[in-house]
Parts: sequence; C-alpha cells; structure tokens
Amino acid sequence: MFTGTGGGTDAVRLTAVRKVYGRRGNEVVALDDVTTGFGRGTFTAIMGPSGSGKSTLLQCAAGLDQPTSGSVVLEDSELSTMTETELTELRRDRVGFIFQAFNLLPVLTVEQNVTLPLRLAGRSPARGRVASVLEQVGLGERRRHRPAELSGGQQQRVAIARALITEPAVIFADEPTGALDTRTARDVLDLMRGSVRQTGQTIVMVTHDPVAASYADRVLFLADGRVVGEMQSPTADAVAERMTRLGAYSDEARRAPAAGGQR
Repeated sequence: MFTGTGGGTDAVRLTAVRKVYGRRGNEVVALDDVTTGFGRGTFTAIMGPSGSGKSTLLQCAAGLDQPTSGSVVLEDSELSTMTETELTELRRDRVGFIFQAFNLLPVLTVEQNVTLPLRLAGRSPARGRVASVLEQVGLGERRRHRPAELSGGQQQRVAIARALITEPAVIFADEPTGALDTRTARDVLDLMRGSVRQTGQTIVMVTHDPVAASYADRVLFLADGRVVGEMQSPTADAVAERMTRLGAYSDEARRAPAAGGQR
C-alpha cells in the first residue's frame, strides 16, 4: 500500500478505501486499499491509465459514491457515517465541482448560474461576494450575459465561479479543460492555480493531460485501482514519461494472473 499527502492538514483524507462493483463471481475492483490525503490549500492532479480508478477515487472523496470499505474524511466529517440528506448538504455547502461539460443553465445569466448553489440552499451571497468572484475569474463585465453569448473558456470560468461561490473546503475537477483549445485551457489552469495560491483553495483534478497536470503542486498516479506513486512540482515531460511507464505497469499487472496460471 502506497501512502502520500500534499502536506499540512488534509482537506480530504482517504484511508484503506476499497470500492468493488458487481456481485460475487463478477466483481470489478475499482479502488484497492487506497490511502492518501489532499492537503488544504494544495492543487493535486490525479492521473493513470484508462480504468485505473481515477474517477472512482474522485467520486468517493467527494461523497458522490460510497466506498465498499475504508474511511473518507472531508474536513472533520466521516462520510460513511452520514445520511444521504447530510451528504447532500455537505456537497452543497463544502464541496465544489467543475466538469468537462460546463453544465450551465442556458436561460440563466452568468450571475444567476454562479449563485444557483446558494439559491438552492435557500441562502443569499454575502454583500459583494458575487462581484468579487466574477472579478476573480475575469468575468466582471459579463454578469448579465447568458451562456450562449460566451466562449467555451468563458463558460468554464462561470463554472469555476459557481464552484467558488460557497467557499468550499475542496473543489473536485473532472477533466476541466478537456473541451477547450490549448490556449484557453492554459488560461483556465492558470486561474485554478491562482485560486490555490491567492485564496488557499484546495483543488483535486482528474486529468489525462500531462500539461494540465504540470499546473498542479503534486500528481498522484493510479494503476489498477492502487496509488502507485506521486510527483511533487511536476513538469509536463516528467509526467508524460511516468505515464508511459504506468501504461506498461497496468498491462503487466493484467497479464500477471494469466502468466501465473501457465507455470
């Protein structure tokens, strides 16, 4: 079992997390004894071959999916002991989400999309909070526009502002630049990294792109449902080289049972 943290107090901590789909005899192990943490005020990228468990780890850490066994603690909350209502409230109040699809409501303005999580919770933003967040993401002049009037990069900035508005403990991002061109993706990643540096936001990002991962403080590598390594202060070239080796690792691990049976 490999363990690693981003340093400092963890915003999220997973301990011996195992996630199995399917029934006995037809089981798929998505996560296999994963122990890791994501430090407060850090930016972590999660990478691995297809089927390595990246999205499952994100979903378990965010309280979207329940581990088969093990512990997930977000701030001071043990997710396994919470009711579905409590988990819904925690995700609404303490967790932000950014996805490849921007998931904006086309009939709402930028400001209305950003404040939607608060309105759904029956809350109003603090005075000046919306303007501050929109300025932070570079959309201060676009608050009255609707999504169709914005570029793809601007729409993703709206999604980031929506994730920031509740001042969450952690933001989970799943391939947030996957639908953007290279230059726009770089701008969005700069914005995410700036949020970590300037406001102490915690971000956990699943990505397949070594360049995107190079914007993070740390890269966590998965293969076959296990954490198999990490890299601090990553560069795109170093991440790409490690991913090449991870692909080989994953292939060898899948062949190992068959090879063993032939001996």
